[in-house]
Amino acid sequence: MAAKSTEERLALIKENLAEFLNPEIIEAAINEGRNPRIYWGTATTGRPHAGYLVPGVKIAQYVAAGCDMVILLADIHGFLDNLKAPLELVNRRAEYYKFTITALLKACGVSTDKVTFVLGSSYQKSPEYIMDVYKLCSLTSEHDAKKAGAEVVKQSANSPLSGLLYPILQVLDEQYLDVDAQFGGLDQRKLFTAAKEWLPKLGYKQRAHLMNDMIPGLQGGKMSSSDENSKIDLLDPPDVITKKIKKAEAAPRVAEGNGLLAYVENVFLPVAELKGKREFIVLRERDGLEPLVYTDIAQIRSDYENDVLTPQLLKPAVIKALCDILIPIQEEYNASKEWHEIELLAYPPPEKKAKKVKKIGTRYPGATQDDATPNAATSDNTDGVAKLNLESNK
Repeated sequence: MAAKSTEERLALIKENLAEFLNPEIIEAAINEGRNPRIYWGTATTGRPHAGYLVPGVKIAQYVAAGCDMVILLADIHGFLDNLKAPLELVNRRAEYYKFTITALLKACGVSTDKVTFVLGSSYQKSPEYIMDVYKLCSLTSEHDAKKAGAEVVKQSANSPLSGLLYPILQVLDEQYLDVDAQFGGLDQRKLFTAAKEWLPKLGYKQRAHLMNDMIPGLQGGKMSSSDENSKIDLLDPPDVITKKIKKAEAAPRVAEGNGLLAYVENVFLPVAELKGKREFIVLRERDGLEPLVYTDIAQIRSDYENDVLTPQLLKPAVIKALCDILIPIQEEYNASKEWHEIELLAYPPPEKKAKKVKKIGTRYPGATQDDATPNAATSDNTDGVAKLNLESNK
């Protein structure tokens, strides 16, 4: 692969970003002749689903642009976020995430040689880090901590104190991972702007922040690992993927808020380019027509709004493009005994509840004499009542 120019590297870094704060930091690193060092963190809680393809593809693009990627497996963050992950499971889930993200990046067509995985607890318990946590706590108000974590930390009327620590840790991670920039979803914007303000208070430099848009789930709204109808698991077989895509919301002629078109823009077209040829193909064999071949999202949106590209044509194309990415991940999973073992430890199946034996009594239809035989205590008591009744009749 030919070396990319500065302009090509920057274009790849910026593609499909919703916002880019302090881009001059990244530009300066490239102009200095060094690789920008970018980190993306993920709390190791629920199973990674197809929504992870969006940041995963951007990470693949950063790698292709010559960036050094740091992936933070934030085990302590996962524990702090309203106890989404029990402490005894977060390390196992971090291992599961490492397997999954590595396979995902390979499926996107990039090498993982420039990707470094870091476990949060490997440095977040050091004396220096803890002291900085104390310092930042002394400089940050409760209001500001809540505001910074509003979109990423589960909050309630009586939230645990851990939720206030979450954004403080994430801000300090930029310093302790020694990065030029942090990458995340647009839902982390408040936290990223807090980092720009808070780090200089401790004498640390500001970082750049790159944000991808939040794409809709299959049923609209945010994709969530807790909502089976809104997401596709990375290990879902093709028949399950097909069923879920067919049920996905895709109003004819309405491109805005269409989750399937969002996947084409943020996943399928970029992955096709990383693999060598940027295109998204929509077959029309049923209608006896030539396939639609797209290289940019603008034409796709235009055709969709003009009903040239219908939901009935779009959904099979999305199913194929998604399976092309997920099947290599699933093949790697199926071939790895270690990945299977980690999965059972990270996400143990729920314990089966003992089936309760229904007490049906002694006076149900068809009861035998044996069924109606009372126990000794009842028998004695019954005899006593019988004697009392006889005596009262005398």
